[in-house]
Amino acid sequence: MNIERLVAMANDIAAFFATEPDPDAGAEQVANHLRRFWEPRMRDAIRRFVQDGGAGLSPLARRGVERL
Repeated sequence: MNIERLVAMANDIAAFFATEPDPDAGAEQVANHLRRFWEPRMRDAIRRFVQDGGAGLSPLARRGVERL
């Protein structure tokens, strides 16, 4: 898995849901998208990346990943 590509994709997803007025709901929408459309290897890789610091992820993307 190319982690830089996964980070970019997660940030794009988070940017889409950033208009949600409730930050918790936005993070949950990011997490739901990752659950529905990312294969398990992708989710595992981004979770490990967040555990290792998650540099480059937007705050909303990070919160979404943490909900996985």
